[in-house]
Amino acid sequence: MIAFRDAGWDVTGLGRANRKPVAGTRFVAGNADDVDVVRAATAHADVVVNGLHLRYDLWGDGRAEGQLQTVLDALVGSGKTVLYPGTIYNYRASDRIIPPTLRQSAETERGAIRIRLETMLADAARDDIQAIILRAGDFFGSGTTMGWFGEAILMNHAKGRLYHLGELGLHHAWAYLPDLARAMVRLAEARRTFANFETFHFAGHFVTHGEIMTAIARHVGQKGRIGPFPWWMLRLMGVVNPVLRDLCDMRYLWTHEMALVDPRLDALLGDGFATDLETAVAITVSDIIEARRAA
Repeated sequence: MIAFRDAGWDVTGLGRANRKPVAGTRFVAGNADDVDVVRAATAHADVVVNGLHLRYDLWGDGRAEGQLQTVLDALVGSGKTVLYPGTIYNYRASDRIIPPTLRQSAETERGAIRIRLETMLADAARDDIQAIILRAGDFFGSGTTMGWFGEAILMNHAKGRLYHLGELGLHHAWAYLPDLARAMVRLAEARRTFANFETFHFAGHFVTHGEIMTAIARHVGQKGRIGPFPWWMLRLMGVVNPVLRDLCDMRYLWTHEMALVDPRLDALLGDGFATDLETAVAITVSDIIEARRAA
């Protein structure tokens, strides 16, 4: 919402509760599972950013598809553009370089669900809806205290411990959320130059686990030990916690190098678009630490 607001858009958000009000925007309280509610909330919108996301263990049994179908049913025949955040789950561990044209083949059931969701968007684009997918790696940034930074890498920082999620020499795709949001704005602004269905890949920061850990350690504000994340503990806890079990199934993303590439998007965004890694990490780490102090 902030990126669109700052770019001069008239922004309206929809949700059950406005937990984090954004100045200069409008909020509509409502159930996004209700077609009529979604249709009313988006009635005056030209662009709809679908930020709905179910908890990991609730994706199955058609629930993820049902959630997206509600949005598509609300928009059908409207001529509106829907922007949809894509994931790297649609690809296999053996896929090293991933352009938008690469065939999709899921490694896990979660990936198969994501492929079905994107197929739904492609089908909807035949019914007077424009669908644009922006795929990215793992998120980090201010406000994401529940992501991999806060919940894994920095989970024991107060005890002087930091955890790396993969071998230090392996690269991983990260997406700094403010940059990803600004990329969505650029796509929205250029939407009339695109086909009815488009997929773009956001490269973000494709850096080694060692590089990201060095940057994090520099901004934690104290010396600490860096060690491997205890995946064994996550798998053990996953016996009774379905969310953790599902996260373990996605571990291949941390043990294989999978780079998102898209010269077309790079050209649209231009040189120097991304926030430099040191600044992005510093903002993220500071936000997590301050949130914990305030809790």
